[in-house]
Amino acid sequence: MGFYTTITDEITFYTGLSPTAFFTIAFLTLIVYRTVSSMFVSPEDFNKPPVVSARFGSGSGFNVAEPPKKPVQVGEITEKELRLYNGSDSSKPILISVKGQIYDVSEGRNFYGPGGSYTMFAGKECSRALALLSFKPQDINGNLEGLDESELAILEDWEYKFIDKYPKVGRLVPEQRTQQIEHNQEDNLNLNNERHEECLPDISTMLSNSGAAEFIKPILFCDTCLE
Repeated sequence: MGFYTTITDEITFYTGLSPTAFFTIAFLTLIVYRTVSSMFVSPEDFNKPPVVSARFGSGSGFNVAEPPKKPVQVGEITEKELRLYNGSDSSKPILISVKGQIYDVSEGRNFYGPGGSYTMFAGKECSRALALLSFKPQDINGNLEGLDESELAILEDWEYKFIDKYPKVGRLVPEQRTQQIEHNQEDNLNLNNERHEECLPDISTMLSNSGAAEFIKPILFCDTCLE
């Protein structure tokens, strides 16, 4: 009895709530979490190994169901590029990013595709929304600032669920990084052009001093140009 009294006193001291109110809120929070958790990820039926079914067609022989397509790796892409995989194009997979890791959720197209209950997450980074159990558009992003330990724990639980149920096909990178890569490629191209121009002799000088044959020779055998 003394132990029970100590526990109830501690609950009241640290939370300001009566034990009854505290346990009621904790129970309701658990129910809400489990309910929303079951909605984000497709039912188990969508994640069972594919079963090849056979049936008699209108003609002779069987019509055999096609096996599921192998997930396509997209590599490193930006949020802008990720938005192209929101399910609006049936020829493309439906992708979702969690903590910068991109998952192919095409198996749950009925849920994440157009008209589905969770289509707002398709083609987006949704870490904050998962941590907050939120469907608000302003929360569908990868900003984790201001989240407390319990919310980060919820996000980690979601991450494990996606790892377990969906194939990882890429990684989200900042827009600035792709721009830097393009800039570096352009610089390398300009540098190669400059090195090539340095290899070319002055045409008028070569023709006047050594003739056309001597002009052609260094161009053909320039080591720098052959790199």
